[in-house]
Amino acid sequence: MKYGILIVLLLHICVCFGQYNPQGKSYTSINLTLSKEPTHKNAWLQATYVPLTLIALGALSTQNNNIIDRHEIREERNEYTPTFHHQADNYLQFAPILAVYGLNVVGIKGKNTMANRTAILIKAELIMTALTFSLKKITAVPRPDTGQPTSFPSGHTAQAFAAATFMAKEYGDQSIWYSIGAYTVATGIGAMRVLNNRHWVSDVLAGAGIGILATNIAYLTHGYKWGGKRKNTMIVPSYSGSAAGLYIRYQFR
Repeated sequence: MKYGILIVLLLHICVCFGQYNPQGKSYTSINLTLSKEPTHKNAWLQATYVPLTLIALGALSTQNNNIIDRHEIREERNEYTPTFHHQADNYLQFAPILAVYGLNVVGIKGKNTMANRTAILIKAELIMTALTFSLKKITAVPRPDTGQPTSFPSGHTAQAFAAATFMAKEYGDQSIWYSIGAYTVATGIGAMRVLNNRHWVSDVLAGAGIGILATNIAYLTHGYKWGGKRKNTMIVPSYSGSAAGLYIRYQFR
């Protein structure tokens, strides 16, 4: 069944990404024989190419059924699970965040201090929310159940993958199973949004990309002001006359 194959494929993509942590040892343990500038550029590339691919795939699927036929997937959903309805996705989307702080409470320390971790999470949530609601407003894709123009991207999925990436960043270096568990939950949220007939599969793909991207950006641009660690990147919006842009400063160690 094509519907089942797509959900399994999405699960595999997300689990594979969960095994990779661009803020992990490969980024912090810099080989002194290499220049730091390419390392920084590679970190941004590695942190963005998977989520941007997911976002692009979701966006293109809303316009071209030859890429992913979202209408066919919905028809299969209506054929095989027409009465499916569950509200677990409303709560499980936050599960990885609760797990991170719960692990800290029981003495399993993550990568960052409580203050830095919380600051990063707040930044990731702000980025994720801004991207999600901006795209909802711009695209105005009708929902499959009610027809309201707020379908693309899936906010629940974006939240779930932002939370999963947060957990992968904090605990992925300690055990790969933290990442696999977090991304499995997030993928389940995406599947439930389709099964509940609240979203098209294209909305879910884009939402997953936005969630991963938001948390990756939050980590790459965090200055670690409370933990005595290195300052990294500062990004400030700029405006001059009719031109808008971003001021970006990177501080090397």
